[in-house]
Amino acid sequence: MAELIRAQSRACESLGSPFYAALLYQVADDVLGDGPAAAVLAGHEEDSGPSALALRLMGSVHRLVLSGNAPDLAGHFPSTGGDGDAAAAWRALRRLFKSDPLEVSAGLVLSPQTNEVGRSAPLLGALAILGEDDPKPVRLWEIGCSGGLNLRADHFRYRSADGSVWGLLSPVELDPAWTTRPTESRVSVHIAERVGGDVNPIDPTTEEGAIALTSFVWPDQADRLRRLRGAILVAREYPARLVRAGAADLLADLQVQDGARTVVWHSVMWQYLPQDEQRRVLARLDEIGSMATETAPLAHVAFEPRRLEPGGPHRFVIAVRTWPGGEERILGEAPPHGIPVTWGAPRERPAG
Repeated sequence: MAELIRAQSRACESLGSPFYAALLYQVADDVLGDGPAAAVLAGHEEDSGPSALALRLMGSVHRLVLSGNAPDLAGHFPSTGGDGDAAAAWRALRRLFKSDPLEVSAGLVLSPQTNEVGRSAPLLGALAILGEDDPKPVRLWEIGCSGGLNLRADHFRYRSADGSVWGLLSPVELDPAWTTRPTESRVSVHIAERVGGDVNPIDPTTEEGAIALTSFVWPDQADRLRRLRGAILVAREYPARLVRAGAADLLADLQVQDGARTVVWHSVMWQYLPQDEQRRVLARLDEIGSMATETAPLAHVAFEPRRLEPGGPHRFVIAVRTWPGGEERILGEAPPHGIPVTWGAPRERPAG
């Protein structure tokens, strides 16, 4: 357990959160020393790496901070205007582990749901590319939607590294969203229907939902917090229908519709689905696709990690499969949080 926490500490350091990196390093040492962190995490000694125990722990702590139930810690968490002093934050966190171990451990039941808004950049760009030659209203269905923030992708603003802008003024501006525009045409993307499914959907329009989503964003990553808070404001203006459903169950009754492009979308969630459910989703897409026509097309857009060469690294690519026909294209590549997107076929990288 301590080694998994240390591994997450290293990951936080490399991904731009020195604050969490320092705290988790201390948590791991405290676990090994049978300190109060060990008591909080008791019963989770056999949790696997993919269960993200360290991030579940920090999410629980962050929720207490955001909700005003850990004022000593709030003075050091940047997300609540604190000083970002990791050493002082650790002392306050250790006191919290001692005084309220059950309250902290109760929050471990929630899995991380960051609903990263930066991933709207590959989504919106893919929709623009799909609509370049055949503009149609989009019926957007998202599996593993969390709070459904990316279902509002057409109400965000996107700025390319070359300075060009797509979209009107918005509380969310992704800059740079793309290295270049996804298409030279001035495509207007109109999302006519927004439906999201998740086994644990979060309503971002409520205070409780907003705190839950914010709790999984690392508190010293100001850009991500700003994007998330802006997207919550957008969600309150533009409704989406969220359904408590697994990926395959969400698609059970989905059909194509004449005069509209039906799009099933997901981002960085595929690896969490059991293989059986992955197969069910792909089989159902083939079934729906068999009914697609030129006037009622279907598209499956995925921003997920995959190996492009045998033995090569996992790379986060934007892939789209379209029906009629069922052909797949890779449209581009991006960092895990989605921005900036480099459009075009990804260049080959050497193994290792």
